Amino acid sequence: MANPRKPTALKVVAGTDRPDRKGADPIDLPLVSDIPPAPEWLPNRHAEAEWNRLAEILHNNRLLTEAGLGPLGMLCALHGKLVQLWMAGETPTGHMLAQYRALVGEFGLTPVAQGKVKPAEREPAGNKFAGNGRKRAS
Repeated sequence: MANPRKPTALKVVAGTDRPDRKGADPIDLPLVSDIPPAPEWLPNRHAEAEWNRLAEILHNNRLLTEAGLGPLGMLCALHGKLVQLWMAGETPTGHMLAQYRALVGEFGLTPVAQGKVKPAEREPAGNKFAGNGRKRAS
C-alpha cells in the first residue's frame, strides 16, 4: 500500500510543514452566484433532473464555478443517456461508464474523490467567543 500524504493541517500542528514542499497555488475561478437553469441542449428529462440535483449540491458546497458549467452539463447529458439505455433494456458501453466515472470524480462526487476536491474558502466567521462579556477566572 502506498504511503498516503499527511494533511497539511497535521504538518502545521506537528511543526513539520515546509514552504519549499508546497505545490503551486490553485487558480481562483469565479464561483457561480446563483444556480443557473439547466442548459437547453440537455438530451432528456433525466439529464435535466441530474443538473438540478448536482448544481444545487455543488453550489451549496462552493464548488460550482463558471468554468465548471460546461463539464457539469456533459456529466448530466451522459447521465441522461445512461438512464435512457438502462430503461430500454440495453447495456451502456464500458467507455461511456468510464467517462461517467471520470466526470463524477472530477466534481468530487464519489467517496474517494471527496477527499481530493477542496471547496473554495469561505469568509472567516471570526471568534464566536469574543466579546461575550465574561472574564476568565484567575
